[in-house]
Amino acid sequence: MDCRVVVEAAVPVFDVETEDEAIRIAISKTGEMLNPDLNYVEINMGERTSPSGEELPPAFIAADEALVALELEMTVFNVEREEHASRIARKEIGQLLENIPLEVMEVEVLEDDANEDKTADEDEETTASGDESTETDSTDDADDDDEILPEFEDLVE
Repeated sequence: MDCRVVVEAAVPVFDVETEDEAIRIAISKTGEMLNPDLNYVEINMGERTSPSGEELPPAFIAADEALVALELEMTVFNVEREEHASRIARKEIGQLLENIPLEVMEVEVLEDDANEDKTADEDEETTASGDESTETDSTDDADDDDEILPEFEDLVE
């Protein structure tokens, strides 16, 4: 089973004046810490809300220092359970982001996507088999017709 794991990180940034500047620096700083070892981790701005439900910017600034909420997203392959995937993601990311608190926000199983891809491939093969029989009929090659037509009839049924 493969899982997509989203981890929230609280990244401290120093000597900033605006929220946009803090966010840019936090993303850059996190990217530097993760690359080149974990260059497959996607870095996005986090979402914060107040207790009343009001949406807040991902950066909190006080005294020219900011704490920025970032979401780090990675895919973990060949895991047994969702808990296993979240532990792997926290360990991999946490080893490189020293002194930055992490919290697993979401774990999504990607197994269904693989099954849909297999079904789509089977549909394409079925369509291709039907196309081959049509082309063979127009060539008037009797031996090929005998081999392909029974398969085509089975597919139609």
